Amino acid sequence: MQAVPEKPLLLIVDDDELIVDAMSYFLGTDFEVVVADSRHQAIRILRQGKHVNGAIIDLGLPPTPHRPDEGFALIRDILAHSPGTRIIVLSGQADEANARHARALGATEFIAKPANPEFLRNLLLRVLSFKDQVTVDDGGLIGKSPPMQQLRTQIRQFANSQFPVLIEGESGSGKELVAAALHQLSERSDKPYLALNCASIAPSLVEATLFGHGKGAFTGATTARSGYFEDAAGGTLFLDEIGELPMELQPKLLRVLENGEFQRVGETQTRQSSARVLAATNRDLRRESRDNTFRADLYHRLSVLSISVPRLRELGSDRLLLLEHFQNLYATQAGSAPIWLSGEAQRCFNDYPFPGNVRELRNIAIRLTAKFGGRQIERHELESELDIDNPVPDTQPTASVVAVTGEPKRQRTPEDWINVARAELENSSSFNLDDRLRQREAAYIEAAQRISGGNLSKAARLLGINRTTLYNRIDTLARIAGRKNQINEKPPQQPE
Repeated sequence: MQAVPEKPLLLIVDDDELIVDAMSYFLGTDFEVVVADSRHQAIRILRQGKHVNGAIIDLGLPPTPHRPDEGFALIRDILAHSPGTRIIVLSGQADEANARHARALGATEFIAKPANPEFLRNLLLRVLSFKDQVTVDDGGLIGKSPPMQQLRTQIRQFANSQFPVLIEGESGSGKELVAAALHQLSERSDKPYLALNCASIAPSLVEATLFGHGKGAFTGATTARSGYFEDAAGGTLFLDEIGELPMELQPKLLRVLENGEFQRVGETQTRQSSARVLAATNRDLRRESRDNTFRADLYHRLSVLSISVPRLRELGSDRLLLLEHFQNLYATQAGSAPIWLSGEAQRCFNDYPFPGNVRELRNIAIRLTAKFGGRQIERHELESELDIDNPVPDTQPTASVVAVTGEPKRQRTPEDWINVARAELENSSSFNLDDRLRQREAAYIEAAQRISGGNLSKAARLLGINRTTLYNRIDTLARIAGRKNQINEKPPQQPE
């Protein structure tokens, strides 16, 4: 009997029940549909371990349905859990700035509400038909710029080392490709290569997933199962989003890194692993280790060898090589001729900073191929795909300091700042530079938000940074504050 092919898994996130019911009905024939009405519920679904092929999400989600913040954060969450997921934003907050920023964060397409269900179905099937393929030549990395040459050199130097490698870089920069290249170019290339995204699993399941569990170790454990460290055997284990690893599990990972020893959940027998560990993060783990939100000893063990993946905006003409690669790949899959850029469009392309890195460029290639396959792309057509309202400056501008009267004040010189710092240091017995810098950063962000009336695009422009960077800094400050509160919390006293 012929097996029935599995339907692609589609996640729909919207707090409007009528819209969710209608989309589930129309799309249920072609997709296995799961639904959520909030970002947090969507994350719980993602952590069930299923691979989500596509997602349709609204920007205006609880608890701030009239602002796009939760939707933007959800795009980042989905891609952190499942980088290959194709995301379509379906939203009533459809101004061009929101559409461009959603695409820059990694959404494949943006559609304004209301949308024809048949149009959505065809769009989903089309974007899911585009498959990413990575060649193994030269580690699967494309580019000839000095940063890419340095990256290849580091990969070749570290490939056969037995030590862990910490791969650092912005979201969408291709850290998983670097990990795959380290394995492919190593003497372990004929052995297993396993990848686990630490953000994609519920914290309570991470230990059993990594180390396995014995029979009866917990409810539902009807048989014993091995974990990733056993299954990787003498090969390579890639731990993506390592910064999401629960604090209480970090000592156990440190132990297996130091001597290869671990135990399955619910067992006392000590087992050995010879797997080499690669880890990746887009967070500043050095800073988090100083803040006690990530174990310092684990950070130092993971970062014996480290690789920093360059941002796309640092790669010069490599961007055109990547565009050529993706447009040829997707044109072949779509059965059409490749697109190409006019001279003006190419100049616009070269000037764009790509805040979403290679992932953003890939999605641009998908959209251009789907809309304009086989013809030249003009500048205005390209600009409609770019987040040009939020440029990433190469240097921080120096703003004039203006008094309430409107008269410019004398800007502080470096010597002025040194005197301020000296006074603070001499009058404080417990000065902490990291805390002071975070306080200043939080104060400037809060001031910019107040001046802009809560408009984060305007706040980012006031601060001279990209809007994506502002979102990330707000999230980081909130996460650090939350973790510190957890660490400092004392258990409630029992009533006498």
